[in-house]
Amino acid sequence: MTSDHASDRPRPTSEHPTNEHSTSEHVTGEQATGEQVTSGRVTQPWTITLGALDEKLGIQIVEQSAQRVVATMPVAGNTQSLGRLHGGATAAFAEALGSWCALIHASTLGKVCAGVDLNITHHRGATDGILTGTATPVHLGRTITSHEIVVTDAQDRRICTARITNQLIEQR
Repeated sequence: MTSDHASDRPRPTSEHPTNEHSTSEHVTGEQATGEQVTSGRVTQPWTITLGALDEKLGIQIVEQSAQRVVATMPVAGNTQSLGRLHGGATAAFAEALGSWCALIHASTLGKVCAGVDLNITHHRGATDGILTGTATPVHLGRTITSHEIVVTDAQDRRICTARITNQLIEQR
């Protein structure tokens, strides 16, 4: 989903959530908050914590849920020798977004995830500015998820489209 104007875009938050996966007290019935009820306990969704590569890429989280993860990444510092956006940086950005979205979903099932396939099509280059990436589910299953990731520039032009498939696995 893209907006008609760059000013309509969500802006990054300055908060960095923790990566705590916890459960709360026993509950009965359906939760109004959308929390997953597992064996009579509410499983809290995982929240994104940036890894070392994410920090080096300059990624900032804007929005996070099992239905949508939005983040930004600057072109500056993520260029190749000719001063253009590096395709590997864009791929790493897209992979992070799709994996985070999958992991939020997996956490509500008491699972984690591992990427099994990533593909990316680069539509146009960029030499400056801030990119916005949005991951949305194509399929959210109990054992496999697939997500589409769209990366756009400040003028809402599509820079790339990616798809990632993650396998959901039991925590160890």
